[in-house]
Amino acid sequence: MKLKQNTVIVGAQWGDEGKGKIVDWLTAMADGVVRFHGGHNAGHTLVIDGVKTALQIIPSGIMQKHAHCYIGNGVVLSGVQLLSEIAKLEQAGLEVHTRLHISASCTLVLPYHVALDRARDQRQKIGTTGKGISPAYEDKVARRAVRLQDLFDPVALNAKITQNVEYYNYLLAYYDHPSIPLEIVLTEIATYRDLLMGLSCDVSIALDQANREGKRLIFEGAQGVLLDIDHGTYPFVTSSHCVSASAAIGSGLAPSQIPASLGVVKAYNTRVGEGPFLTELTTQEPGAGYHLASIGHEKGTVTGRPRRCGWLDLPLLRRSVLLNGFSGLVLTKIDVLSGLPEIAVCTHYTHQGKLLNIAPNQAHILADCQPVYTYFPGWTADIRGIKQWEQLPTACQNYIQYIEGSVNCPVVIISTGAERADTMIITDSFLCAPHKLNY
Repeated sequence: MKLKQNTVIVGAQWGDEGKGKIVDWLTAMADGVVRFHGGHNAGHTLVIDGVKTALQIIPSGIMQKHAHCYIGNGVVLSGVQLLSEIAKLEQAGLEVHTRLHISASCTLVLPYHVALDRARDQRQKIGTTGKGISPAYEDKVARRAVRLQDLFDPVALNAKITQNVEYYNYLLAYYDHPSIPLEIVLTEIATYRDLLMGLSCDVSIALDQANREGKRLIFEGAQGVLLDIDHGTYPFVTSSHCVSASAAIGSGLAPSQIPASLGVVKAYNTRVGEGPFLTELTTQEPGAGYHLASIGHEKGTVTGRPRRCGWLDLPLLRRSVLLNGFSGLVLTKIDVLSGLPEIAVCTHYTHQGKLLNIAPNQAHILADCQPVYTYFPGWTADIRGIKQWEQLPTACQNYIQYIEGSVNCPVVIISTGAERADTMIITDSFLCAPHKLNY
């Protein structure tokens, strides 16, 4: 089977929806995967034949041996993390170097970014991963970023880094943080300079050529729509654009060549870090929240922090559908709900006497809303690994159909477990179609 068209896959909530598994699974039907934003603050966990692999920067499609993987210009790149991931993948027997292509326009994440990120979060708690992502994006916008292409000119590179180190040490002094010696930055870059230079390419041209040859591409989002720097619950957001539209900007392929988008939705809600979470449940004692956290193994891939857990929030999901125009939804972790006697879904909010259908995009107003719930009977059957709709309990089917009806977007794929194989297709509208060049 083959993907019908180039498709972008993004998280429709606050991240951690299981995008990595879905990208890996769909890559069997595609030719390549493109990462187009974020950095190593994203964690994608893949479980294949019982073996767990955690990736933070390399696209999840790398686990499919035929696929080429691209890191686009919208990504901020940690060379240290990339080295680590390549070593682990090669140790597992995967060939990486001939299949990984990195945009020369990527901004590099350097030690002074990490130091400032952590110093700031001690003053104003946002819940950052402390990986240096925000300062790296600041450099990009301020036009002082060290980009991969700078590695090819050592003289200009050293001059730029010297200037940046001076600037960052000035900022770090304000936060009473130790300065970062220039030698540490230069030594770190030396460990991966040759690797990055060897993997660099013009990703825009590479993707255009692949498209002209009839190859199908998956564009892999990081984090989730509700963490988008513009459209998320600001300021409790990430530093990049997580919406489907950013796939074109962050990769350099024309928007008209990425016609389909899938939103990955967890069957309940989770959040890592600070920010409003109206349907949050306590996870510290027996009850629904404890069930979700323990059965769902809800800990962050990157940080290991426990995830906050709560009921599915449809007003938030409706905003995601509005922002992305999803072709369909991918529902994950539905198996985690098995065993709950009753399942609640937030259908609307009330705010100052008004009923809201779509979540407000201002965090302070969202925090002042009250959730309105509808309750569904649960099911006791263990549905892990089920691959046929008819085999799902009636209560589970009703729950899924209510979700797609409430947000006016079809559920096209369902994940019933962590393993790659625990996946079912509800509609094959994305598969088995002949390729036609669009230009």
